[in-house]
Amino acid sequence: MGARVIAIANQKGGVGKTTTALNLAAALARLNKRVLVMDLDPHANASVHLSFFPETLEATAYDLFQAEKADGALFERIRKTGLSGGFDFIPGHIRLSELEVDLKERKNKGLILSDALTLKREEYDYVLVDCPPHVGILLVNAIVASDLVLIPIQTDFLALYGIRLLFDTIRLLNRVLPKSVRYMALATMYDQRTAACRRILRLMRDKLGERVCETVIHFDTKFRESSAGGKVIFEVDPKARGAVEYLQLAKEIAAHENA
Repeated sequence: MGARVIAIANQKGGVGKTTTALNLAAALARLNKRVLVMDLDPHANASVHLSFFPETLEATAYDLFQAEKADGALFERIRKTGLSGGFDFIPGHIRLSELEVDLKERKNKGLILSDALTLKREEYDYVLVDCPPHVGILLVNAIVASDLVLIPIQTDFLALYGIRLLFDTIRLLNRVLPKSVRYMALATMYDQRTAACRRILRLMRDKLGERVCETVIHFDTKFRESSAGGKVIFEVDPKARGAVEYLQLAKEIAAHENA
């Protein structure tokens, strides 16, 4: 069956999407899972975080989408291995934003990522996709290829409002896809001292029920510290609250997949 593909998506930026992609990947690697992270966000935050600067790279995720057909040799050229976080990585590029126009006439353009991953799916247990923060061809590709859409939701009202767009996209895709898209919401940047945060988490659990992860990611300054150093949180402080919580999330996701 091969890798489980998890698209990490939210229409609103700044909610912990890239932090979740990289630290969940590192946590899964610590559980001895083989993990690939793909940066499909034209802002390329995950790539820059890991010190892969798109303008210096020979090939990126952009080239995967430009290829006429799935190409294993191209995948090998793009893929970065031997990272200290314990996972493999496909860097992004600002030119990913051009794909709306580039692929306008392309047939089956929503299946490009699925096709590319069929070549490598047996090599991994998990593929995590850091999605762009807007609806378009990249987000559709990620959702279509995924077994699970994980939605990080910052525990404030604006972030809660922002997920409506994503749910609309999922609903639209569910009308045409052979199987419904599974999704889970993840509360991030939580501060239990503030009444607003507690209220948002209650609202999430009331509205989405079992679709909210049991794990809650609290605000932790170590995330900023690890980001500044181009590392994942486990490399900065494996006992930090954020590290413990992403490891807990990895175990929760693995348990769900095995259930």
